[in-house]
Amino acid sequence: MNYTCHSETGKIKSLFIKNVQQAFISDSHLEQYWESLNYLGKPDLGNARKEYKFFQGLLENNVAELFFFPEDPSVNMDSIYCRDASIATNKGMIICNMGKAGRINEPLAEKYAFEKKAIPILGTITAPGTVEGGDVAWLDEHTLAVGHTYRTNEEGITQLKSLLKPLDVEVIVVHLPHYKGKADVFHLMSVLSPVDTNLAVVYSPLMPIVFRNYMLNRGYQLLEVTDEEFDSMGCNILAIGPRHCLMVKGNPVIKTELENAGCLVSEYPGEEISVKGGGGPTCLTRPISRWI
Repeated sequence: MNYTCHSETGKIKSLFIKNVQQAFISDSHLEQYWESLNYLGKPDLGNARKEYKFFQGLLENNVAELFFFPEDPSVNMDSIYCRDASIATNKGMIICNMGKAGRINEPLAEKYAFEKKAIPILGTITAPGTVEGGDVAWLDEHTLAVGHTYRTNEEGITQLKSLLKPLDVEVIVVHLPHYKGKADVFHLMSVLSPVDTNLAVVYSPLMPIVFRNYMLNRGYQLLEVTDEEFDSMGCNILAIGPRHCLMVKGNPVIKTELENAGCLVSEYPGEEISVKGGGGPTCLTRPISRWI
């Protein structure tokens, strides 16, 4: 097999996205849900479409197989952040159980889409366990970091470990802080974005010391995001391939740091589709496989 699902940094072979029109649906839909889902503001649908067209175009130019989650009346606007409802493994998808009540139907909706593409299902996280895909990050083919957060609980992590044990995967648990509380969107990948096998973008003020030292001991170079750029999604970066980064426009400091580290950086305007909902390019995509 010349590809793997156990990577955050290999060149993407295949991934799913949820187009903004199928997620945001209409202005009235946005009006109904944006406050209860804790968005910073109501997205402007027209501008969101323009932003997403640009974002999707970047993916179309760099990804061999691009699949789409369909519109589904059982889910709401948060379904645009499609990473969170599932986890890709070499033996099939793990269907998550969401820690955010307003997103509880998303995993089943994604499961149907995977089955239609004949993508196998390895297993499902079930209540009282919760796991969200934004809390997991592959560090190598046999090591998965998992954030213990308000969205991913101890029981969910136990179930995840059980599903991954036959795959010879070690699960590293990262205990994340309270920060702004249960209502905030705060995942492991809010503070960690691997962009190569030995390079990651991080926001150290919210990283546990033990985990930060673990990354350094693994030989990672850590590029530090400033406080200002943390708030504008500067720490949420999708590796399209090794040191080929996709990020939200408006974070010049970390962009320069990435370029100085030999990275090719592509940007997209993301005020409506990313900043207001707290979901950058990793959140907007559900990678399935990457070339080794």
